[in-house]
Amino acid sequence: MRDYTRAEQAVAFLLGLTDADTAERVRARIGLPDAEDPEAARRRLYRAWGWGNGLPASVVLWILEQDDPALNLLVWQYLSLDAGLRRAVARGVPFGPGRTAPVPVEQSLREQEPDIPFGYVRHGLVGALREAGSMREGRAGASMVLTRADWRTVAEADAERPLPGYARWALSIRPDCPPEVRARFGSHRKFTNRVRDVGILDGPAVYATTYGPAASVLQVLSLGTWLFPARMREAEDALRPLVHDHLGTREDAWAVLARLADTFHGNPRELVMTAGALA
Repeated sequence: MRDYTRAEQAVAFLLGLTDADTAERVRARIGLPDAEDPEAARRRLYRAWGWGNGLPASVVLWILEQDDPALNLLVWQYLSLDAGLRRAVARGVPFGPGRTAPVPVEQSLREQEPDIPFGYVRHGLVGALREAGSMREGRAGASMVLTRADWRTVAEADAERPLPGYARWALSIRPDCPPEVRARFGSHRKFTNRVRDVGILDGPAVYATTYGPAASVLQVLSLGTWLFPARMREAEDALRPLVHDHLGTREDAWAVLARLADTFHGNPRELVMTAGALA
């Protein structure tokens, strides 16, 4: 059985949000195979570099929350600009809520752990953050934050005396920054827009409905049961009413969706609504 195309992955995922009868009729109408070979899905899972524009930082965090050594190896490439996350993964720091046991680490990742920039170690974590006088220095200091205990130390230090703006910004754009810590660093629209621009999202519902391009987002969600199963319900619940209201049982609307999916530049919400309107 052949592998699904990206557009077929998108349509198949959305069909999973409707009833079995509708799914069967739509599959027959657009020529979508009944089911993808499980091995084909696994191949897609390990072809992460084929996901177009890559993954938002928050999606990478949701994958890291699985604390799965194989998945950590898979998303390692998306951590190239975040030395702190790379250092945490290379040291086996757990990301899943409530988890404390170290995560087994592939030797290849241990060997790639970034060094802490020379001179920062002597300042200590809080000292390095307080010395930040540029974005480069802010990022270097923020990269020393690895564990939940480190984030508590950061919050306590900021409560005692506000950290420099560069340090606050560098900490805020870390996807693993606890929301309550990020909230104390800034709430102005300009600040929150910048945080979102680097891929920090409020949750899977936001990713599923407002991020684009639609086919890439739906492709990632189609692998969600492997990548971030604990987060999938929120994404599905956000999309299901849109599918029901704009596509429903109309085979023609689904056919339009299948034709649009691969070249549509908007988000999944816009894709579903546009297909429904055109049909």
